[in-house]
Parts: sequence; structure tokens; C-alpha cells
Amino acid sequence: MPPIPHLALTIGDPAGIGTEVILKALADLTLDCEITVIGSRSVLQATYEHLLRNGNLSPEDLADPQTLKIIDRPFNKSFQWGQGNASTGAASFDYLETAISLTNEGQFQGIVTAPIAKNLWQQAGHDYPGQTEVLAEGAGVTRFGMLFAGRSPYTDWQLITLLATTHIPLAQVPQTLTPELLSLKLDLLVESLQTDFGISNPTIAIAGLNPHSGEAGQLGTEELYWMSAWLEKEQQEHYKAKLIGLIPPDTMWVKPGQAWYGSVEGRGQRAEDRSHEEVKSQELDFSGVADAYLALYHDQGLIPVKLMAFDRAVNTTIGLPFIRTSPDHGTAFDIAGKGIADAKSMQAAIALAVEIIHCRIGECKSFSNGAVY
Repeated sequence: MPPIPHLALTIGDPAGIGTEVILKALADLTLDCEITVIGSRSVLQATYEHLLRNGNLSPEDLADPQTLKIIDRPFNKSFQWGQGNASTGAASFDYLETAISLTNEGQFQGIVTAPIAKNLWQQAGHDYPGQTEVLAEGAGVTRFGMLFAGRSPYTDWQLITLLATTHIPLAQVPQTLTPELLSLKLDLLVESLQTDFGISNPTIAIAGLNPHSGEAGQLGTEELYWMSAWLEKEQQEHYKAKLIGLIPPDTMWVKPGQAWYGSVEGRGQRAEDRSHEEVKSQELDFSGVADAYLALYHDQGLIPVKLMAFDRAVNTTIGLPFIRTSPDHGTAFDIAGKGIADAKSMQAAIALAVEIIHCRIGECKSFSNGAVY
């Protein structure tokens, strides 16, 4: 039998929804894995008691902190849900650093991170764009990428999207994109598809930068001057992959949308509400859908991802020596402490970490073209 995956789960900013979605996710965890929560036991206990009193929730809806395996990082500052500050920012940074250190020591195979507030990290004196960069620095790597994955509740198709550039102003994107950067990101994506998702001969769709991919130079020249030649060279080097591009950004997401929602007849019915035979009987055609999508900047990739998969998308950092996943949402200070936060994305983040661990040891499902039957 393969070893049981052992994951570290950081609670994120104490004033956000991290502790709530963790307690909800762990209350209904059916995965065969061992989870150690890294955070403040007092914050988890306070969240548990607060939600039972004020969140219209029952004890069955939440994992009791007394039953959880916790590495306690004491947080003795007073705080209020929805009102983060420098102290909560410092605490969330400490939780992440602790998880990285223990994972580097071999205690965990992966880290699942609850959301933090970047501006509160700044207030606490930690000048990082986000958790991704801290993880890469802690792991000692310079080749890394921000990949998003989400499984459709309607068709069971899996959307996989990598961002070539991440948290930079839009005006900096054309200068930041270079053949070297795109090659690095494409290499990472191919490696991840093969190692983490079991897709040995992937089809990858690559977006153009400009409207209509430049319209032969009329709407931008990057595609004409260097990107097309770059893609031709990469196809020769990645001969086991099929690279499609440069696809106009406004049409690249049509086929993924159809694969996500399925046929008109089946639309609106979630896959988990139907039998295996009912889903399969739709005869869904994934033949024109890529295994993964390479978007060139933040909103080009994340607007469609969040439109389709907002409540179940997972952010995973590829290129690390260990696994890292995270729900694709923020601290949601506006609803923190109200008991209404949706734990699906946290549940999906834990599930994906477990899937990748199994895939890396050879116990991988086949995700070819997203069809899993």
C-alpha cells in the first residue's frame, strides 16, 4: 500500500475566513490522508466557539479543534474577524514559514495554505508579492509557476491554467514577457502535467498577447515579431506535446467553457447529483479541448478560471520540491466570522494535494483531455 499523504495546513490570516473554511473542510474530510494544522490553537478554538454561537452552525458542521493535530504557534494579540492588522499579517507569515521549515525537514509531503492579506504582510515588514514567492524562496528554487486547477461539477472535466506572469501591472506585461520566460513557464507546465497529472503527451493551448493575437501586426506586433517563431521552436523541442497557438485570447476559452458546462441538456445538473452512467451518457466531446492552457498575464487567465470555477478552483505552485496547493480565494474579510464562507475550494485544495502525491508515486489517474471515466 502507498504511504498515507501527510500535509501541513496553514490557517492564514487569523482575521479572515481561513479558520472557518478549514474547520468546515476537516469536518467532512473523507480522504485517506493525515493533516497537521499549523497555526494558533487559541484562534482555531475561538473561531469554533464563535461560529457555534453566531454562525447558525451545528457541531456537525465544524471540526472540533480539540480533535485536530495542531502545531501551535501562539497568537496572543486581540483581533476581530474581518479586521486584519499588522499583527494578524505577522502571524500568517509565521505560520507559512513554520510549514516550509518543517516540510524541508521531511515532516510533510506538501503544504495547503489558507489565504493571507498581502497588504498586512507589508504592514508587518514582509515585502513579498504573495505566498508563492515565499514558498519558492524557502524551497531554494528560482523556477516556479502559478497554476490553477478546477474540476467541473457538471462534467468532471478538469481545467488547468498556468500564468506566464502574475502580480505585475498590466503595463509591465509586454516588457516582462520574453522568449526565455515563456520557455521556462512552458517547461514547468509540461513537467507538471507529466509528473503531477499523469498526462505524458499533453495538448497545451497558448494564448496570444494582443486582441486577435495581433491581427497580423495591426493590433500589436509581439506575435508577429517573436512569439510565433518562439512557438515553432518550442514545438520542435517538446515533440511529445502538442502546442496550439497563438490563440486569440477572446476565443481561447470557448472550448473550455463548453467542456466545463457540458451539453445544453445537461447544463445546470451537477455531476455529483447524477449517476456515473448518466454523466457518461451525455457523450461529451472533449476532443477539441486542450489538457492545459498557458495564459500570458493575470486577468487573461484568472477571469475565465474564476468565472467557471470560483467556488472550487485551486492555486498550486509548480516547480517546488514539495507540493503546495491553496484555495483560489482571498481572506474575504467582508464575510469573516459570519459562518457563510464556502469550504469547497479548501476541500478541493486538500484533494488536489493528495491526488498529486499519489500521482508522483505512480498511483495516478488518467486526465487526458480532461475526460475521467
